[in-house]
Parts: sequence; C-alpha cells; structure tokens
Amino acid sequence: MIQRMVTSAFVAGIAAGLLAALLHFAFVQKYILLGEEYESGTAVHFHGVTAGGHDHGTADGQDAAAHDHAHDHGDAGEASALQRNGMTVLFYALLYAAYALILVAGFGVARHFGKRVTARDGLLWGIAGFVAIQLAPALGLAPELPGTAGPDLTDRQLWWAATAICTATGLAMIGYGRKPIWVGLAVVLLALPHVISAPELDGFTGVAPPEVASAFAARSLGVGLAAWSLMGWIAGWFWARTEG
Repeated sequence: MIQRMVTSAFVAGIAAGLLAALLHFAFVQKYILLGEEYESGTAVHFHGVTAGGHDHGTADGQDAAAHDHAHDHGDAGEASALQRNGMTVLFYALLYAAYALILVAGFGVARHFGKRVTARDGLLWGIAGFVAIQLAPALGLAPELPGTAGPDLTDRQLWWAATAICTATGLAMIGYGRKPIWVGLAVVLLALPHVISAPELDGFTGVAPPEVASAFAARSLGVGLAAWSLMGWIAGWFWARTEG
C-alpha cells in the first residue's frame, strides 16, 4: 500500500507541478518581474520619482528603461533567467509532489473506513485541497506580490496553518459526516479562522500598483485551482486503477 501511495503521489504531483509551472510562466511570472521592478525602484507608478531621484516619466518610458537595462546584461541575464525558470519548475514539482503525498494519505484513510476513491472523487478531493490550502487562506491573506507589504511572517504562517487545518477538517466533515451535528461543527470550523481574523498591517506602504497586485493574486489562485484539480484527478485515477 505504501508503494501505491508513493507512486500515485509522485505521478500526480509531478504532472500537477509541470502544469503549474507552465501556467505560471504564461500568466503569473510577468507580474512577479514587474513587482520586483517596483520593489527595487527600477519602476514607479503615478509618474513618480525613484529613490535615486530619476524621473521615469510615462509608463512607456519605464518600459523602455527596463528594456535597455535587460540588454546591458547580455548573456549573463539570459543565464540568470534560465536558472530562475529551472528553479521555478523544480519548486513546483517538489511542492505538488508533497501535496500529492498528503492527498493520497487521505485516500488511504478513506479506504480504511470503507470509502472507495475514483478519479471523480480524486478531482473533488483536489478541489477541496485547493480550497483548504490556497483559497480559504487567501480570504485573509492574499498572495503577496513583490513590492507589497505584509504582516509579521510568523503570524501569517500560524494563521495560514490554522486556516488550512480548520478548512480541511470542516470540508471532510461535510463530505463524510453522517449526522447534522457534523455539518454544524464543520460550519464553525470553516468560519473560525476568519472570525478570529488574519494578521493585519497597521498601514499600507507597498510600492507596487494595486492593479498589478490584484492581477497577480487572481492568477495565482487560478493556477492553483488548475494544478490541484489535475493532481486530484490523476491521483484518484491511479489509485483506483492500482486498487483494482
């Protein structure tokens, strides 16, 4: 059984990681790079002046300056971009492989209680995983673009972990609870982290435009939904096939 769990997780996780990386390059990375330009002061908005006092003028002027800066680096810049992209692919592959291990461990628990997991069930589990790990925490702590400020890191991590655990437990109660009391407890668990509230900033000091930050957050969640759905479907299909 352990071999089946690891194999299912590896195949599903790598496939989901590759999809996430592809979607990241297509829809998300440009916002990260743009956010880093605002964070470093290479670009500014509201026709402002950078920390060095250089007026960048219009947005077209900023794009031209960034374009010239990229050409000055030549081959070194291309090598750096290639290394960065390679690390991004590796990161997503390892991340979703880890998520998939957790997911198929849940399949094993469900099997222990007499629940059969199919590809369709796996898809639903994957969507539930996305809700627990990404969507529910994003209701209090949206994905952060470089150049945007955030509360204390430890506070964010603790709230994120508590939200993910409460959400996953609540969804499991709704999905497999046999009595109304389980649904009531699930609602309490789902709401509890948001009633307590996520850590908040005392003020707003981010340098990146809110339009860039919102586009980044929305597209990051879209990538997560696609990757989790694929991962769940593949893991469920593989699990059902090996289970016979």
